[in-house]
Amino acid sequence: MGSFISTLFTPPPAGDDLDSAVVAAHSKATYDEQWEAHKSRGKLLVIDFSASWCGPCRFIEPAFKEMSSRYTDVIFVKIDVDELADVARTWKVEAMPTFVLAKGGKEVSRVVGAKKDELERKIGMFK
Repeated sequence: MGSFISTLFTPPPAGDDLDSAVVAAHSKATYDEQWEAHKSRGKLLVIDFSASWCGPCRFIEPAFKEMSSRYTDVIFVKIDVDELADVARTWKVEAMPTFVLAKGGKEVSRVVGAKKDELERKIGMFK
């Protein structure tokens, strides 16, 4: 019963929502595919490193999804640090949520914490 009640208050993971432009990378292969697509297209890539148990991550998730629908020229990817710990280590993620902005195969900026305005400002700067 407790898990049923928690599902009423916990939104589904980003990327599993068919209306969202966020790609949920549940495997290293999916992440690698998105990374290569980003590098070949020269588009801005925004990676949301989060965890299902992280309250601030769940708090900012609707804003992240909304940004993905407005910034259609940007690639948005969500990675659960528990599922893809190696990828999180590669990016030196130490807190959640962490948003890494990459362009041309290199990190151009990052936002640590559920800072919607800062994230949106940086997406606007680098897109």
